[in-house]
Amino acid sequence: MSDVNPKNVEDQVIVITGASSGIGLTTARMAADRGANVVAAARSEDALRELTDEIRTESGEAEYVVADVSKREDVREIAQVAEEAYGGFDTWVNGAAVSIYGKLEKVPVEEMRQQFDTNVWGLLYGSLEAAAHFEENDRDGTIVNIGSIVSDRAMIEQGSYSASKHAVKGFTDALRMELEDEGAPVSVTLVKPSAIDTPYPQHAKNYMDEEATLPPPVYAPETVARTILHAAEHPEREVTVGAGGKNMVLLGRTASSLMDTIMETVFARQQRKDSPAQPREEHGLDEPAGELEERGGYEGHVAESSLYTRIRQGRISNTVVAGVAAAALYAGYRAIRGREKDTSDTDEEAGSRRPRSSLRQTVGR
Repeated sequence: MSDVNPKNVEDQVIVITGASSGIGLTTARMAADRGANVVAAARSEDALRELTDEIRTESGEAEYVVADVSKREDVREIAQVAEEAYGGFDTWVNGAAVSIYGKLEKVPVEEMRQQFDTNVWGLLYGSLEAAAHFEENDRDGTIVNIGSIVSDRAMIEQGSYSASKHAVKGFTDALRMELEDEGAPVSVTLVKPSAIDTPYPQHAKNYMDEEATLPPPVYAPETVARTILHAAEHPEREVTVGAGGKNMVLLGRTASSLMDTIMETVFARQQRKDSPAQPREEHGLDEPAGELEERGGYEGHVAESSLYTRIRQGRISNTVVAGVAAAALYAGYRAIRGREKDTSDTDEEAGSRRPRSSLRQTVGR
């Protein structure tokens, strides 16, 4: 990675697309809370106006841009607003995305193309705009692209979304290498969240017979926002948010056929609720999120943090890591000793009941 020296978050101007809901909204609020100047972009003007008013009420600084990232001219306007308001920007977060549930044969190809226009082309436009800004102004900067664990491992019932996030990873890796080769002062990070409790299922176009939900384990959007802001300050190549997603990817790499079977028998079911799908006229593919919603109200357990990700990014001291490792080793030792004791007790009980002739026969052998 090129020699990049990012500012602290509180001294940065941070552009965030998809800022009206979910991960983007959570990141915008967290960045503003930490003192960053925020340029929030999304399709819903009402939601963006409410967000910027909220930030300013809390003595923060924010501007908004109504933009559809699938249109390159809209993405250019985001950069122009940042330059006019703050003289430029330091971190650009590509967070806008739309989702579709359903088997590939049921999803119209036109809608897959529409999804790619946002998830892939929108991210591509944003990344190129940001890179050009940093290079032209000789300004150290960071591009954070939001991929997914499905950038590494395709998810059944979300085939087109998985394909779009695979494309995101490929583009991000290629862009990083080219900028490094040029010696550009730009850090490019791919953030790959596991399942996150956002309105993702509610905003999705759904072609399944049941209401859509998320497969566990599910994490809070704050876990991703903290990861993004850490990447804004500390250059890194990529990071997965949540050990659950990381384990799924690792199993897919080491035992791909087994992971396929698990996908088909477990994950297909875990993405469906027990209730039948309700017809919706509005969904994220065509309509912007009208309300500020960070979470989607997932009905199961939601992990508020990810120890794996915090260790991965060095956000936990070596002393704490050593303590966690020692505790894990001790727990494992106790478990083994417990099993040995149970086995010993069982053998003693069996020995006390064994006939004397059997004991002699055993010793003789």
